Amino acid sequence: MRRLRVFDAAIAARALERVAGREDAAQPTHAARSTHAMQPTHAAQSTHATHATQAAHAELPTTHAFPTSRRAWLASTAAAFAIATLAPCAHALTSTTASPDPDALSPQQSAAFRAWFVRIVDQQMRRGPTPRWTQRDCAGLVRFAVGETLRPHDTRWLRANGMTSLVDTSSMPPELQLSASQRGIANRWTQLDGSTGAYASAIALIQRNSRFVSKDVNQALPGDLLFFDQGDDQHLMIWLDRYVAYHTGTVTPTDTGLRAVAVSDLMQWKDSRWQPLDGNPNFVGVFRLDFLTP
Repeated sequence: MRRLRVFDAAIAARALERVAGREDAAQPTHAARSTHAMQPTHAAQSTHATHATQAAHAELPTTHAFPTSRRAWLASTAAAFAIATLAPCAHALTSTTASPDPDALSPQQSAAFRAWFVRIVDQQMRRGPTPRWTQRDCAGLVRFAVGETLRPHDTRWLRANGMTSLVDTSSMPPELQLSASQRGIANRWTQLDGSTGAYASAIALIQRNSRFVSKDVNQALPGDLLFFDQGDDQHLMIWLDRYVAYHTGTVTPTDTGLRAVAVSDLMQWKDSRWQPLDGNPNFVGVFRLDFLTP
């Protein structure tokens, strides 16, 4: 497999400025052994990660075959979501949407949420991860950004997040008007076993806390999640309109693990397993956090 070049946080700002064009050499990564040999990956999910998940983040071999039955199963998953009739073998990726959340955000609140969520993710990409974000992997980026979006964005918060410059303060989204219960949503993620808490893995975020939208990325809204299943490993990317952002799960002294990739580049990725296309069985689809409306 051809080794890939990646973005790092130090040049993320320049990458985002050029994202409307083509970054010919830039490519998404998988959690590699060096900053020049990486591919997209979900990687270890803080101290809750299992040995199997960690092993999946080594560089993939040149061939990574999946059983024919698994390919057929993945290809049918999106359709199963759409008709809400799921076969038992597809249970692992079943979206089990519960009864409506009384704390669900209104359309106006959801619009403000998306604006802050995108702003916070973009801030991590441009300036590097804040020390306040501790669980650094793809799901951790989602959880962190949701938690920070739901906080009051007062002067103290702006200072803690390095958003005190005139450029920052003059372009802030409208403040979210939320109830105390709504601000606690980030501490009530539903886990795979049905319990709730501040932690949720990538697959739990999709299966128990999001709803399927489409396998057509044209239906995605800023802040939606792209979910990929690569066998023993699952991975999330955050849709930010013209580009996607994600964390590889690997952090080194010279690599924060943050990546930004133009949508136009991702759609034509040489490793087709990472192309967000309807015909890609490893791309499960676009998902939207349950508490957002629509």
